[in-house]
Amino acid sequence: MIYTKTELGRTVLQDRSLGLSPRQRSAFILFDGARGVEEVLKLTKALGVTADDISWLVELALLAPKDAVADRQQADAAQSPLAAPGLGAALPGLTASAGEFPALDDQAHYARAYPIAVRLTSSLGLRGFRLNLAVESAADLEALKDLAPKIKEAVGMDKFKELEDALYR
Repeated sequence: MIYTKTELGRTVLQDRSLGLSPRQRSAFILFDGARGVEEVLKLTKALGVTADDISWLVELALLAPKDAVADRQQADAAQSPLAAPGLGAALPGLTASAGEFPALDDQAHYARAYPIAVRLTSSLGLRGFRLNLAVESAADLEALKDLAPKIKEAVGMDKFKELEDALYR
């Protein structure tokens, strides 16, 4: 089964409000919508992660089957007044603050670059664990741009080109 983080899961990851154990957090971070349970268990075996840990993350609604999350995001995007044409989803983090909104251009770049950065850093496995954590905590375009040199160094110029295009073009 392939799981991915839910919106609640992303929030808990950023604010650490739930107090996951280090082994649960490590396993949780590795669920990127591409890895199956067996692969995550194999990667975290040395940490002592068990199927019960993953089941607990699912029970808490931090993880959900990949198809269910994608279906929910599409439904939310279709109903959202903030959905922008061409993005295919509501812009993350776009909230009113004292009557002002962040620039749509920056949000569009962020919405395009964030999933690429997560995919690149999560493909590094445990050696890119901290970098993946930093990327998943990046809340805006500037934070992603700050991490860009580290991502480039870790994945190489060929793979980084896609992220560079999303961040700067």
